[in-house]
Amino acid sequence: MLCCACAVAAAAPGIYDYGYAAPAISHTYAAPVAVSAPIIKTVAAPVVQAEPVDPNPAYSYAYGVADPHTGDHKDAQETLQNGVVHGSYSLVEPDGHLRKVTYTADKINGFNAVVERTGGTHAAPVAIAAPTHVAVAPAPVAIAAPVAKYSLPAIGHPWR
Repeated sequence: MLCCACAVAAAAPGIYDYGYAAPAISHTYAAPVAVSAPIIKTVAAPVVQAEPVDPNPAYSYAYGVADPHTGDHKDAQETLQNGVVHGSYSLVEPDGHLRKVTYTADKINGFNAVVERTGGTHAAPVAIAAPTHVAVAPAPVAIAAPVAKYSLPAIGHPWR
């Protein structure tokens, strides 16, 4: 009911007239202009040709490490030819033994490995760095603060 009264009062001229009047404005409107929808161009994506698959892939690699400072000695090599992987690796174990693993793998027989362990039972040579001198300082001592006889209320978040 109140909304209807406000609408009537706002629509009736002179009810709330304080000695000034709004200027009379005359609007002219142009006819609507037709706007076409944006034109979307479709561009065909380029066709990507798959690379030909090699029916008989092959690879070969090898590496080796011989570090006299750390005593790290190892090597490995592997080849794939006619669907069969042949490879081997060797390393010097911490007790001085040489471990050599020779393996083959294919789709028919799976993975097969032969492990050989040869050599002495002495530790592998490892270079030891000279000892360094370290300055030692006493650790700081933490002293607890005295406990107050009263406790303050815990202050949390204001919205809790």
